[in-house]
Amino acid sequence: MKHPSLLHIEDFNYELPNEKIAKYPLEQRDQSKLLIWGAGQEMGDSEQIQTDFTPIRENIYANIADELPSGSLLVFNNTKVVEARLLFQKPTGGLVELFCLEPADHYGDITSAMLQKGSVQWKCLVGGAKKWKDGALELIIEEGLDQSANKPALKVFANKLEALPDCFLIQFSWELAELSFAEVLHIAGDIPLPPYLNRATEEADKERYQTIYAKHDGSVAAPTAGLHFTEQVFERLNEKNIPKAYITLHVGAGTFKPVKAEQMKDHEMHAEFIDVSFEAIEQLIAHIEKGIIAVGTTSLRTLESLYWIGVKTIKNPAIGTSDLQVMQWEPYTSDGDGNENKNSQKNIPKEYTAKEALQSLLTWMQRNKAERIITKTQIIIAPGYDFKIIRALVTNFHQPQSTLLLLISAIVGDNWKKIYEFALANEYRFLSYGDGSILYVRD
Repeated sequence: MKHPSLLHIEDFNYELPNEKIAKYPLEQRDQSKLLIWGAGQEMGDSEQIQTDFTPIRENIYANIADELPSGSLLVFNNTKVVEARLLFQKPTGGLVELFCLEPADHYGDITSAMLQKGSVQWKCLVGGAKKWKDGALELIIEEGLDQSANKPALKVFANKLEALPDCFLIQFSWELAELSFAEVLHIAGDIPLPPYLNRATEEADKERYQTIYAKHDGSVAAPTAGLHFTEQVFERLNEKNIPKAYITLHVGAGTFKPVKAEQMKDHEMHAEFIDVSFEAIEQLIAHIEKGIIAVGTTSLRTLESLYWIGVKTIKNPAIGTSDLQVMQWEPYTSDGDGNENKNSQKNIPKEYTAKEALQSLLTWMQRNKAERIITKTQIIIAPGYDFKIIRALVTNFHQPQSTLLLLISAIVGDNWKKIYEFALANEYRFLSYGDGSILYVRD
């Protein structure tokens, strides 16, 4: 198979009518439809439909426990969507929208940046940047504060520090200095719905565009596969002995970044912060044999990144934390440069099992007295990728010509086209608030 950098994005296109995009979630999270594809599932009470390429079964998320093997491990991304949109006023009275993407590079991770008090530097998209010449922008919020404490209105100021290639570096400051930046966003900001929903945020989105297990502030988009899970679903998973593990990948705006390059070698994958505990890696090792199932593409990318981080610690036990980041083409080449002559994964040594890589990572953490792995991953998963950790993926239906569709194709091969054709023909709802699927990695 040719190197994934040589793939043409036009080969991963399909027609998605606007009416197939779910603009709103269903009233009940776990009533969304669930398509099951691939080997290794249990039959449950789902309806099996014989297609011309493989059996497809249909169910709903309320019954997902019936479709998963007992003893397998479900891995969830517990990131929390922050109110990343801020509407500021210019001294002349006009409005400028700032979309907070990620903290400035000198912060070690998103959590520490979110906890900054009084001021912080953040990379932002600026709506109306040309109209913002000089001077600080001001945002005054009088609601959402504890009025019983007689607190004054929250005043937030924004100053442009630097124009970056795709955004601006902004200095935020606020007068209620005891508030963290996370608290400022909760009070003053707005949930950033995906642009393809093409509507304003509504009150209900504040709850429904979060998973019920969201914990760590930092994402500008929800890990949408998890939106379907409820406490009742979790109870049924427990009854079937399907435990849960939690990892964190803070989803960046790059998840919506269209692939504009004709060939993938000219597309730069966005880097995102991941945060995984020692205990979570122990859970992964304990369940490798019975099967690990990623809930969402962000969970999958984190899990597969852990394998390559583990390989780094095998090759260089003295490696520093700053060198743990997984680069875009690293899994496909021996040196990670993605050159065209590196046309397959045969350049990567195959002697390391998932258990060996993860155990080496635990040993490295013990040696470095690290309770968590916090780094960035830029990994792109595309056809030709050899999955190391996961057995299956729970996911929604994704946009045409997106890196997420490349990931789906890496799991199911060219069958993605027929799976998506089936979903379109059978009234499945697409994208963030839509229906979902369980896709097993093909043998």
